[in-house]
Parts: sequence; structure tokens; C-alpha cells
Amino acid sequence: MPHVKLNGSLYPAKLKNMKPKWDIKASEMSKKTLNPIRAIVDAMKCEPNPNKQKISLALGDPTVFGNLPTDDEVLNAVKEAIDSHKYNGYAPSVGYRESREAVANFYSCPEAPLETEDVILTSGCSQAIELSIGVLCNPGQNILVPCPGFSLYKTLAVSMGIEVKLYNLLPEESWEIDLKHLESLIDDKTACIVVNNPSNPCGSVFSKAHLQRILAVASKHCVPILADEIYGDMVFPGYTFHGMAPLTSDVPILSCGGLAKRWLVPGWRMGWILIHDRNNAFGPEIREGLVKLSQRILGPCTLVQGAIKSILNNTSQGFYEGTISFLQSNSDICYTALSTVPGLTPIKPSGAMYIMVGIDMDHFPEFQNDVEFTERLITEQSVCCLPATPFEYPNFFRIVVTVPQDMMVEACNRIQEFCEQHYEDQVPDALQDLECDK
Repeated sequence: MPHVKLNGSLYPAKLKNMKPKWDIKASEMSKKTLNPIRAIVDAMKCEPNPNKQKISLALGDPTVFGNLPTDDEVLNAVKEAIDSHKYNGYAPSVGYRESREAVANFYSCPEAPLETEDVILTSGCSQAIELSIGVLCNPGQNILVPCPGFSLYKTLAVSMGIEVKLYNLLPEESWEIDLKHLESLIDDKTACIVVNNPSNPCGSVFSKAHLQRILAVASKHCVPILADEIYGDMVFPGYTFHGMAPLTSDVPILSCGGLAKRWLVPGWRMGWILIHDRNNAFGPEIREGLVKLSQRILGPCTLVQGAIKSILNNTSQGFYEGTISFLQSNSDICYTALSTVPGLTPIKPSGAMYIMVGIDMDHFPEFQNDVEFTERLITEQSVCCLPATPFEYPNFFRIVVTVPQDMMVEACNRIQEFCEQHYEDQVPDALQDLECDK
């Protein structure tokens, strides 16, 4: 067989003429990307009971049932932006300057002043979180994330080669952070602490004193904070939302927020990062890094950017109060009803749109875990709740309280019926001992 010389080596001539074959593989980043909520929900192969109307308490979208419309001023602001014909082109990657200025003015306070340059507009709060993790962390470093906590933090971090360490929240303390556990996780590779307040999935709201203790840990170890405050100000009467930035002068904070929840427009994809760095710990690098990352894909919808000043300044206080009143009423209905259900332990929320419910699995022996429990709840009662396994917190489930009130009452009645049908009393230890002695 004749040979040809390639790069100083001899190969059979027929290899030279071989047709290359397709060999396309997915990237390592895509392989490492996993959304645990989607993974579990998609794997739940169950159909609702055809004899009962389906009630979904699983999706954190307040618009699903149409009972929580946004304020008319919000809609009018967007209509005016459309009619102006000023916002049909590309905006700067960080957002229009006047839009950033409006956000800065809305959130600025004497304890944590903001200027236009301190605001980066993003495509929803999710992109704000993505950019914040991306600018603060390198592959091989770690971030500290609440448990239970919003699954997106882990999805984004792991795809970037960043380790996720879970710090415990304490249900018996209204989901406050276990600060000793948090501090024990910090090492020389810790790039930031993620703090979600008010909380998804817990519906908890941290007190000012507790936030100050969190900041003390961050200050002691010189670790910046990524504050997910998308539910800021969505707190029930008797509670107060405290942003983290006004409570510290030395801990640098990237605060992530947006219009999605408080203004009830999650599909509009308008978020932001507020850069709080009064001690100049971030320096110019972090700001420059955020600008560069924002340039990969141009940011949020320009029409909403054009409307945001009017949205922030003109939304009626009555709209905010009406939303909170509804969420609190539904939360009270759900908490009160499920508190009497055998085998369930709801944790009373104080804000956001969620309530977490514990399952005493010992009393439901036919189910192996919270996923099986919620699957059967769908097939038998047509009530969809999200198991807490995606939040790294098994044997709980999360309820979204944005459904119409009559549906919330009906859902709670069905959950009670389901639990009463499957609940089994445990044999007391003393009786078990007597049986063994016979």
C-alpha cells in the first residue's frame, strides 16, 4: 500500500482520502447545567384526577389565574413608551441612562446612597443574579447559599464550575439563618454569601437585628454579599423589610431586584443590580466586570426601560397594599387550615408569596419522600404543590398563595382529605415493647 508523509509521519494513502465524520458533542457547561425544579417536575409522570378541577399551587407566577393584575399606571406607562416611538432601538448594554437614574433615585437613601452608575439593568432578576455570580466568582471558588433556597443559585454556579455550599435555615426560628453553620462554611475560596430576603421558598422576612448579625459575619471574613431582594417590601403588616445595604458601611453588596413580583409583571423581564460599595471594596474591577458581562447579550426590553421611571414614581400605594392584603389573607387561610391536618406542619410566613409545609413521613409510610407524596396528591386530589427536594430540603412542600381565595380554600380541603386518607398512627414505643415481650 502506498504511503504519504504528513507532518513527518507516514500514513496509508487511503487515510488521506477518508471523509471526516460528524462528531458534535454538547459543551461541558451545558452538561453541568441542571434546573432541579424542572428535572423533578418533568419526571413526575402523573395525571390529575379527571373528576376534580386541577388547582396548581406550584408555579411562582402571580399572573397565572388573572386575579392579580398589575396597576393601571404600570400599563399606561408602557403604552406611553410605545406611543412615543423612542424605545424601538438598541439600548446600551447596562440600560438607558435615564432608566438607571430612575431606579437609583427610587432606591437611594441616606444610609445607602445610589447614583446612576451604581445601577445595571438586566433581563429580569435571574440575569441580575447570573451577572453577580459571574463577576464575583471564578471556577474552583465557592458560594454560600441558603438551604432551603431558590434553586437557580446552584444551577448557575455549578454550570460555571463554582462549588455551592449550603447553609442551614432554621424552621423553628421562622427560617432564620444558622449563623454558626454559615460561618463554619467560609474558607479562603469563598467568593460571596447569597442572602435571599424575603425568602423563596420560605416566605420568611429577616429582622433588622438578624440581618446585622449576618453582615457581621461577612465583615469579619471580608466576604461580599449577593442580596436577592426581588421580594423586597412584599411583607405582611407587623413586619418590616430591611434592605441589607443601609445596615452596613463596610460590607460590599450587590443587591438584585426587579419588577417581576412587586409589580406583578414577571414576563416583562426587567431586573437590576444595585452596586453598594461605600468602602470601595469592590473598586473599579467589579463595576467594569459587570459592564463587560452585560455586553454579552443586550439587556432588558427597551419599552419597559422607557416606562420604568413612570412605573416607579406613579404606581399607586393602594395597589401595593391590595396585593399584600390578598397574599396575607391567603397565607392565613392556608396556614390555619393546614395547621390542623394530621402529619403536616406549616411554617407561618411573613411575606413574599409562599408557605412551606413539613411532612411527617413516619405517618405516611406508603410514600418514600416528598416527591411521591406530592405526586399522589396530584393523581388523587388534582392539587399540584412543589416538593421541596429541588430546594435541597426533603420532606417539605411549597405552596404558592397567589391563587383566587375560593381555590385556596378548596385546595386546603383537598389536602386535608388526602392526608386523612393516608395518615397512619404510629404504635407507641411502650406498646411495641409489650408486644416484643409476649
